Amino acid sequence: MNARVFQSIPARPAPVRTEGLIGWLRSNLFADASTTVSTLIVGGLLLWYLPALFDWALWSAYWRPDAQACRALEVGACWGVVAEKYRLIIFGRYPFEEQWRPLVATLLMLTLIVISCTRAFWRASLVAVWIVGLVVFFWLMLGGLGLSRVETDRWGGLPLTLLLATLSIAMAFPLALLVALGRRSELPAIRTVCTLYVELIRGVPLISVLFMASFMFPLFMPQGTKIDVLLRVLAGITLFAAAYMAEVIRGGLQAIPKGQVEAAASLGLSYWQTQRKIVLPQALAMVVPGIMNNFIAIFKDTSLVTIVSLYELTGALGLALNSDADWRPYKIEGYVFIALIYFAFCFAMSRYSQWVEQHVNRGKQR
Repeated sequence: MNARVFQSIPARPAPVRTEGLIGWLRSNLFADASTTVSTLIVGGLLLWYLPALFDWALWSAYWRPDAQACRALEVGACWGVVAEKYRLIIFGRYPFEEQWRPLVATLLMLTLIVISCTRAFWRASLVAVWIVGLVVFFWLMLGGLGLSRVETDRWGGLPLTLLLATLSIAMAFPLALLVALGRRSELPAIRTVCTLYVELIRGVPLISVLFMASFMFPLFMPQGTKIDVLLRVLAGITLFAAAYMAEVIRGGLQAIPKGQVEAAASLGLSYWQTQRKIVLPQALAMVVPGIMNNFIAIFKDTSLVTIVSLYELTGALGLALNSDADWRPYKIEGYVFIALIYFAFCFAMSRYSQWVEQHVNRGKQR
């Protein structure tokens, strides 16, 4: 009988560290050969271009609102255009002596958005808080009750951007939810109407929708009837956003197994109980990134309202520079300034989307 010879198992490599800075760099930038090569190429390009960019934007830049000194610069950015025109860029054509009102209204809107994104404030009373907050916002911006009246065509800048984005998102989401459910309805009439709405809106650019809402829609109204241009533009953005968002939500609805719906029916749940308690919570959790992507697109698409003479951030910048020949050559610095504002809001929305996604998918984590 042959004696068995003991053979030891070869030592395995130590586990790769996945926490901390070293772990993050290894897993995200140097995970394999292709990732390492890509990291080295991108890093080399950054090392080549970033010094010149920083020299233009910071080291050789001029910061004071002096157009003559800016023209004397050979290299470097002239941030004096922002120091000189920031109030017109941020608040548009709003009366200069009354610009404390859009400032307070903007801070109020940002506060409402922040508390709405905080889980501790997710109560039924939040709806009442929003109603009161919007009433105060419009009172500050429009006037009345002791404040001079400022028509909506003089609103602009950041307050107008926040107003259009916030209200269109708030109104587009429930409409998109109903349209997505309607496209899956067993009733042919409802399904056809919802399908026609989605395909018609998605078949044209947003500029066409805004043009129709601003210039063509009043032609079909009775003589003497006038609807404010801000309301028409808000309705156009809402309808456009809802059509795209409906398709995102419909994708989540189709991912729910049919057996869950049949199980709910066997338990005696009605259609709306099934949708509210079983289908929609799972479907919306699956499409959080897509919904937030749509929200970010809405926020950026508000820049298109300039074509209907509403000067939000981008339009206010053009208004500020085109009316002053001394500062007109420094449009790049102005666009960089508003690009940073857009980036700050879009990046915050993206990070919040990741936080929501982690919480709604917590039950699936092992």
